[in-house]
Parts: sequence; structure tokens; C-alpha cells
Amino acid sequence: MGAPFFCFHDADVRPEGQNFAENTRNLEEIVEYFAAKMESCDTKLLWGTANLFSHRRFMSGAATNPDPEVFAFSAATIKTCMDATHRLGGQNYVLWGGREGYETLLNTDMGRERQQAGRMLKMAVEYKHKIGFKGAILIEPKPQEPTKHQYDYDVATVYGFLKDFGLEGEVQVNIEQGHAILAGHSFEHELALARALGIFGSIDMNRNDYQSGWDTDQFPSNVPETALAYYEVLKAGGFITGGTNFDAKLRRQSLDAEDLILGHVGAMDVCAAGLKAAAKMLDDGKLEAERDARYAGWDTPEGKALMHSDLESIMTQVTAQDINPEPKSGRQERLENLVNRYL
Repeated sequence: MGAPFFCFHDADVRPEGQNFAENTRNLEEIVEYFAAKMESCDTKLLWGTANLFSHRRFMSGAATNPDPEVFAFSAATIKTCMDATHRLGGQNYVLWGGREGYETLLNTDMGRERQQAGRMLKMAVEYKHKIGFKGAILIEPKPQEPTKHQYDYDVATVYGFLKDFGLEGEVQVNIEQGHAILAGHSFEHELALARALGIFGSIDMNRNDYQSGWDTDQFPSNVPETALAYYEVLKAGGFITGGTNFDAKLRRQSLDAEDLILGHVGAMDVCAAGLKAAAKMLDDGKLEAERDARYAGWDTPEGKALMHSDLESIMTQVTAQDINPEPKSGRQERLENLVNRYL
């Protein structure tokens, strides 16, 4: 299909062994197979990651597990997967959280678990620099998957976590549309916030069934949604080491081999149409002009002065000038209709 990149986690590509050593041997064998295949084509590795989710050993988390042996097993697995990603020239390494959360506070020490998660992330960053890995370290925000609370719930939560451990300059986010929806946000909200905070990295363009309330991992099929997402990506300057991944799977009743091909082909077409629409939106400039006009008052000398003033001075100004502002329309319907012209 000419896809420029592929992604994988260890449990995707190697059988589960009897112990960590066998897992590592199995992974190393398939990585060498991948390396040989990659020499004969132009497909590159967008990112690799460790599946610290599916096996029952991770049912209480990986980095945040109350058992230090699970923490150690997880850290060692992350190392092997970072080595594999580096060996294959991967552009990013994703910390794919999975079960980093809790079911009940009755058996949970949140302070301890946050410290464990922070230390694991720092070790990954330290190892990146030690081996000379030039790609980005990414965290994938995800809520309620499957625990009641996740330490990496959404972009804002991840940023607060990164600031707490001094890693906001080292780690970016890989944002998935389905996870954004489960967190009560839109995909474009999460992308816009990551851009504003300077931690935008990469995206998983897979959606949920909006009626299920669960992470159903379906291929994208909605051009307006992808257009709004790529609009934020373009406003962020596009991808640097990131890209578009389909962390998606077929429906249970999709049984034919053709279904898998059509899922990927259709998703690529939807993303291409969305990206073209987003480029038109940005080139036309009408949306940005409307936004700039709404905040124009903050670009005046008086508006700029407010940001450097204090409550007493502002009260004196409001009283002296008899300031009594009238509400102004946000013109949402006009803007929504404007977006539809580009689709």
C-alpha cells in the first residue's frame, strides 16, 4: 500500500516466553527479521513501545505496581523495546501506559505510585540519551483503560505530571482520538492544548463508537473530524518526528482478508481528505482572522498593560473610566458553517 511507516509493540510481534530472557530472545529474533525486510523497502519505523498491559502480571500496573518485581520486569522490558526501536531507526519511542492507575483508594497509595511512574519515565529519558536515541519519548494519554483512575488521563494531566518531575522539555505526547473522547474532550482540543503547552508529538487516528463508552479502536471514517484534527497539527507546524498511526482493529464480524486492506485504505483516504481540507482552512485564513479579531483587545497597549497590573490599579481604572462591558457574540454558528465550506 505504500505506507511510509509501521509501528509495533513487543507483544504484537513475538510470542510470550516462559520468562523475561525468552521474551527478549524472541523479540531480538523478530527485530533482526524486521531489519532485513526494511533494507528491501522504504517503510520506516514510526515508533516502538512495550505492551505493559495485556499479560496478567500487569493487572495492577507496570511502573505503578505495588510489587517491585513487576516494576523491575517492566523496566527491563522497556529497555529491550527501546533497544529494538533504536536498532530499527525508529523516530519515536512511546510509553504506552495501559493499566497505570487504580480501581479503589482503599488499597492504593497515590503518592508512592506517582513517584514510581516519575522515576520510570526519568529512567527511560536517561537511557535514551545514553544510547544516543535521537527520536522523541512520547506518553500516550488515556483515561479509564481499564482502571477507574489513570495517572495519564489526558494532555493536561500528563503536562502537570511532566512539570512535577522536570520532564516537560524531554517528553511529548502521542494523542489518540478515542482516548480524547473518553476523557470528555474532542480530539482537536487535546491537540490544541498539546500545541499550546509545547508537548505535541504524534497521533493515533483511530476513533470510538460514540455509543459504546469504550475504546473500540476503529479506523477513522469521518472527514470533518480528521480535518479539525489536522488543522491543529498544521497550526503546530506539522509533525517533526511524529506521524499518523492507526491503532485500530477490525470489527468482530469483519472476517474477510479484504476487510483489513479496506480498513487501512479507507482510513488513509479519510485522513488525506481531512488534511487537504485543513490545509485549505489554514491557507484561506478566515478562521484565524475571526479568532484574531475576537482577542484584538489584548493586543492594544491597554490590554497588554492589564497582564502586568494589579487588582488595586485595575479597580481604579475601571472606576475612573466607568468601564461597563457588553457581551460580544462568539459567532460559533458562523464559524461552524465556515468549516463546512472546506470539506
